[in-house]
Amino acid sequence: MKGNFDMQGLMKKAQDMQRQMAHAQDDLKERIVEGSSGGGLVVAHANGARAIVGVKIDPKAVDPSDPSMLEDLIIAACNQALEKAHKMYESEMQKITGGMNIPGLFG
Repeated sequence: MKGNFDMQGLMKKAQDMQRQMAHAQDDLKERIVEGSSGGGLVVAHANGARAIVGVKIDPKAVDPSDPSMLEDLIIAACNQALEKAHKMYESEMQKITGGMNIPGLFG
């Protein structure tokens, strides 16, 4: 038989990668990134698991006659934080996979 295929070795590598990914995902839950809008009037914090974990609103951003402006600032800050969290997540997963494109991994 030409070229030996090491199924056991492949399975071990897959299990090792799975363990590394689980560890990285736990670590990412603790890492926080920040997004802001309105020159810092609204600041959102997201973790590496891509969840918003906090929002700070400067009282100057609160205009009772224009709630839609505050809503827009919150959305923009959250979207920026989530984008940063997504990039951080992708970066960590690519370190583990060696840049391999694994379908569904970065969803």
